[in-house]
Amino acid sequence: MKTLQERLKHVMAGPPKISQAALARACSITAPSVNDWLSGKTQTIEGKNLLLAAEFLKVSPGWLATGKGSMRKDSVDEGSNVEMALQPTRSFSYPEISWVEAGHAREAVDVSNVALYPQHTSDVWAGEDAFWLKVSGDSMTAPSGISFPEGTLILVAPDIEPRSGQFVVARMIASDEATFKQLVRDAGDLYLKPLNQSFPTKPIDDAWEIVGTVLDGKMPKSVFF
Repeated sequence: MKTLQERLKHVMAGPPKISQAALARACSITAPSVNDWLSGKTQTIEGKNLLLAAEFLKVSPGWLATGKGSMRKDSVDEGSNVEMALQPTRSFSYPEISWVEAGHAREAVDVSNVALYPQHTSDVWAGEDAFWLKVSGDSMTAPSGISFPEGTLILVAPDIEPRSGQFVVARMIASDEATFKQLVRDAGDLYLKPLNQSFPTKPIDDAWEIVGTVLDGKMPKSVFF
């Protein structure tokens, strides 16, 4: 593979397949910039972008830049003809947005401004429109078992339909009020259930809309101090 274009297309074809938007988020650049790499319009990557792209794609920066040496950064030395197998785990970067933006994430966060948001990684692929939210309040703090204390980051996947028992972000359509709760079904009806029993369970009716399913979480650093 003599060109940057060929090397990128080879790695991004997977498995797992990696989108232009995901690579753009990982490098904190716009998707059109990645498209320039893939189209051959930009023939080199340098500096910080090279290191970020190589780290995200799990390849050697030297190989990505020049095509020389071992492709995988975890390969054995170049004098050997044995290369370590590709590890299945990748990390994906998603923006952290505000609760005000959560109800309209697709409109609020696009390729032109994604670099303005803090980025956090996950080994879960949650879709191109996924985002992180920071839990506020204590309605999802439980005395035992599963708990999401204030400050926890939750990864929201707008394109994944939730099942009963999963955690979701929902919004009240009229006011754009967003909330993080457990989705439960009782006697055929759906409810938004807090883990803190001091807060009420709310029925889901036409006034509510599910924003997305929560697929991952990161505990706040204060928990460990």
